[in-house]
Amino acid sequence: MTKGAATRRIVLAGGFMLPASFVFGQSATTLSPREAYEAAQAKRILLVDIRNAQEWADTGLPQGALALDVDAPAFEVRIAGLRLDNPGKPIVLIDRTGAQAVAVAQKLAGRGWRDLAGMRGGMLGPGGWLAEKLPVTAYP
Repeated sequence: MTKGAATRRIVLAGGFMLPASFVFGQSATTLSPREAYEAAQAKRILLVDIRNAQEWADTGLPQGALALDVDAPAFEVRIAGLRLDNPGKPIVLIDRTGAQAVAVAQKLAGRGWRDLAGMRGGMLGPGGWLAEKLPVTAYP
């Protein structure tokens, strides 16, 4: 989508808005960093940073994100716990450059998970969180 282009939106139950690119039940959905930040700040999504502790220490965490290392034991069990604690709230994954977050969302969608998305650009990629100068929180 080009800058200035109209943004199509969908309405979630309760009147919450998310970008139309967040299509539930499909496996390759993405949000821009700004969309993810605004939705996380409004408590409409869970933003989950799936990088590792060294990466969190190097750059900090996206403001409002939960830290959950994708390579840690029981990652899927822990993210399922987040889902149970926050029923109906979409989960947006953020990684280093965007590719792994989308791959993990696709993998989980293949197992029947819904309401998942990856964040385009990740933390460090072109157009990512830091490139957009969005706020971070120091780790730990």
